[in-house]
Amino acid sequence: MRKQFVVIGLGRFGRSVAQTLSELGHDVLAIDRNEHAVQLIMHNVTHAVQADAREEETLRALGVRNFDVAVVAIGDDLEANILITLMLKEMGIIVVAKAQSTQHGKVLERIGADKVIYPERDMGVRLAHNLVATNVLDFIELSPDYSIFETKASASFVNKTLGELDLRKNYGITVMAIKKKEDQIVVAPGAKAVIEDKDILVFVGNKKSLTKLPN
Repeated sequence: MRKQFVVIGLGRFGRSVAQTLSELGHDVLAIDRNEHAVQLIMHNVTHAVQADAREEETLRALGVRNFDVAVVAIGDDLEANILITLMLKEMGIIVVAKAQSTQHGKVLERIGADKVIYPERDMGVRLAHNLVATNVLDFIELSPDYSIFETKASASFVNKTLGELDLRKNYGITVMAIKKKEDQIVVAPGAKAVIEDKDILVFVGNKKSLTKLPN
């Protein structure tokens, strides 16, 4: 379903979010005080506006209350980040807000942000996992203990079935999907599913289980 998003703050993170949402077929209004930032993205989103989102009248004039979701991507001005999040929530919009620190995130949660994200922290966690286990392609934290991992299938797994490998017993992980060549995906594979060369495994498990997996 086509949705309408407003992205406020067009630094590298905000610009990436706005462009990706647009590429996925959604309507995107991008807002920033900086004219250059607006010019960089104006041809890649539905609308791009140079405006001061700290002014409630400006937000109302732009019709942001009619959007499905607002992304507050401002990172260099915490006061503006918090103020805009508060105003958007008072307008009844679902708000995803970028936080610079845990303390900042707690403030955003207190004032009603529906989702608080920590791009720098999350990227640091992903990088650390990639450095420790070179076969990790992607990583999504579900809780302090459990995560979803996407890894290249170990050479020792190739030509074996999931039943033979018994990954849950041996490594404490559950395979959710297997990505095959040519973008084929086997969802919830059974015990008879065979791991082939260059397969990518998507699994959920305790973070410590990752260190047990062979490269």
